[in-house]
Amino acid sequence: MSIQMLSRCSVALLLVALMSGCSSGSSGVSHRGGEQASATSSECRWNRSKCMYEGAYEPGERDYAEAEARRLNQASSRSLRRRSIR
Repeated sequence: MSIQMLSRCSVALLLVALMSGCSSGSSGVSHRGGEQASATSSECRWNRSKCMYEGAYEPGERDYAEAEARRLNQASSRSLRRRSIR
């Protein structure tokens, strides 16, 4: 196989991989209003105070949210420690 043919195949595979990554629906955003949810998510990355919930919690929801935040923080800390050891 010539180098030119190999280059063409590589470029084609790269484009297919990029397109499949962009079109995968694994983001957890529903199709209905997905663009709006995606914009909100992007907005939250840059300005977290816009995404803070100020309303009342349902019974047990606050405890669940705090436990989930604690779990995610611990997982993130473990991940950072593993990366810093290398």
